[in-house]
Amino acid sequence: MGRWVWAVSLLGIALSSFHLYTGYFGTLPSQKQGAVHLGLALGMIFLLFPASRSQRNRNHVPWYDVVLAFAATFGAYYKILFYDEVLRARITGYTAFDLIVAGLGVLFVLEATRRTVGLPIVVVASLAIVYALLGNHIPTQLLSHPGFPLQDIAPYLWFREGGVFGTPLQISAKFIFLFLFFGVVLIQTGVGSFFNDLAVAATGRFTGGTAKAAVIASALQGMISGSSVGNTVASGSFTIPMMKKAGFRPEVAGAAEASASTGGQIMPPLMGAAAFIMVEYVGVSYREIMYAALIPALMYFCGIFLGVHFEAKRSRILGIPKDQLPSKRKLLLSRGYMLLPLVVIVATVSVGFTAQRAALLGIATALLVSLLRKETRPSLPDLVRLLDRGARVALPVIAAVATAGIIAGVVGMTGLGAKFAAGIISLADGTLILALIFTMLACIVLGMGLPTTANYVVTATIAAPALINEFGLAPMSVHLFVFYFGIVADITPPVCLAAYAGAGIAGANPMKTGVTALKLAIGAFIIPYALIYNPALVMVDPTPIGLTIAVLLLVIGLISVSAALMGHFVRDTRPWERLVLLASGIAMIAPEPLTSALGLGALALVAWLQSRRPQDPGLSPVVSNS
Repeated sequence: MGRWVWAVSLLGIALSSFHLYTGYFGTLPSQKQGAVHLGLALGMIFLLFPASRSQRNRNHVPWYDVVLAFAATFGAYYKILFYDEVLRARITGYTAFDLIVAGLGVLFVLEATRRTVGLPIVVVASLAIVYALLGNHIPTQLLSHPGFPLQDIAPYLWFREGGVFGTPLQISAKFIFLFLFFGVVLIQTGVGSFFNDLAVAATGRFTGGTAKAAVIASALQGMISGSSVGNTVASGSFTIPMMKKAGFRPEVAGAAEASASTGGQIMPPLMGAAAFIMVEYVGVSYREIMYAALIPALMYFCGIFLGVHFEAKRSRILGIPKDQLPSKRKLLLSRGYMLLPLVVIVATVSVGFTAQRAALLGIATALLVSLLRKETRPSLPDLVRLLDRGARVALPVIAAVATAGIIAGVVGMTGLGAKFAAGIISLADGTLILALIFTMLACIVLGMGLPTTANYVVTATIAAPALINEFGLAPMSVHLFVFYFGIVADITPPVCLAAYAGAGIAGANPMKTGVTALKLAIGAFIIPYALIYNPALVMVDPTPIGLTIAVLLLVIGLISVSAALMGHFVRDTRPWERLVLLASGIAMIAPEPLTSALGLGALALVAWLQSRRPQDPGLSPVVSNS
């Protein structure tokens, strides 16, 4: 990149410094805050990310990318430079130059998103604009609308609060950036390696201990990263070779890491970026989102834990000898203080601090903690690089939420949300389970092309209101329902990016890895339905007895389904036993006494029959010596 390396670094330092400053002293008016946030990010993207993959290792920045960087930054800052004039133009009308800035601004966002995130979300957003433009030519009455001229669409998407600078970007500018920066600080101070060591020490000696350690390590790392693919690559480079050495098939090793890493987006206290947007859509504090998501997240990881356990039992893989494991006591005594930043985050949010203030305190605590060890103590150049690195990590998220704002803006302009809701209700014919299935399919299909945050914005805008208003469901249950199914697209074939990343590290077949990840993470397809039918799981009017029963039934259901899919329960399962176990687990999703009793009875019957059967012949147990 030559001399432009310094320009990119300066922009990154400015972007991080701006958010740290406004996080502490108070944010600017929402549109100005969003303009600085997006403007600096666009400038960095066009200087940092080439127009084509063939230029990925370029040593210089082409002149046209420099022009795009300055023009895109000016387009965003136009809202600040002419703030009052833009506000008055909503009444008096926009000038020709306003329209040019707005039109180019939308195009800049789409191109920046293509470079950082990929083409699918750009295609969806572009189709949304075409839909707004040509809605009067659509023959289907359900989707048709009068249509809007381009001179109305562009300023609506660029200058109004419902488009690019809408809720998703505002939440990114206020909360998401700070928490992404917090995650970068934790990783740079060695917390990730501590999580890996602690997980191995805790579970390494048990059956399939290396895979169980990978699940726990990914859950812990996911708490601070919130990225499926990023977490798979970061922790998988350590855990996947360890699992393969223990005897797990390559596709199982890659799948276990991918499915566990995907769960990082639903694991409090940080979760993924979409969780902060959920605060605005549901109308509750982040503390309530965090509490509501805790039990479902633990159940998700419980399901993966069970899956790798049954796979290890079927493959006769034992654990690591105890004398080869690190000491939990020594780890906690020597490096247990590394958990302090997470404790600070949870505590400050729990006592009522804003998410911004909690993030700042977490960042400050992490930096103070890093001073305790020579190898993690940052120098002044390290701190400067940390500001730059924090900004670069946030770029794909900023671009994605800006493009998600385009889609949400079109939904608001055209009334597509109400039309889509009417379509779901019509197809489901008033039947809740059908409406849930249709919504699930829509979330998964969208998730194959859209990042999780953008997927959540779209489904929360279009599908969630239909379920809430028509069926009277708890808003928290519904929003977590669409949130979960948007996330599992990362491990749902054929487009399962986290599974592909795991397969690459494991040297496994990508599609086999995706299918295995789907089986291991089957809980992600069961838990959302349980949240709908039993809102106590998301802390909606819970009672101690009711919540206990709901959790127990869900755990037993996960045991049954995991055993069916992985092919082992007490013994290796026969085909008919798999069907019975699968039906048993599904029967325990809804808290109905009859179906739950039938499910428990079927599970007990299979367990009794298998226990009377002789031990399965097969391979001798494999003892890991990792």
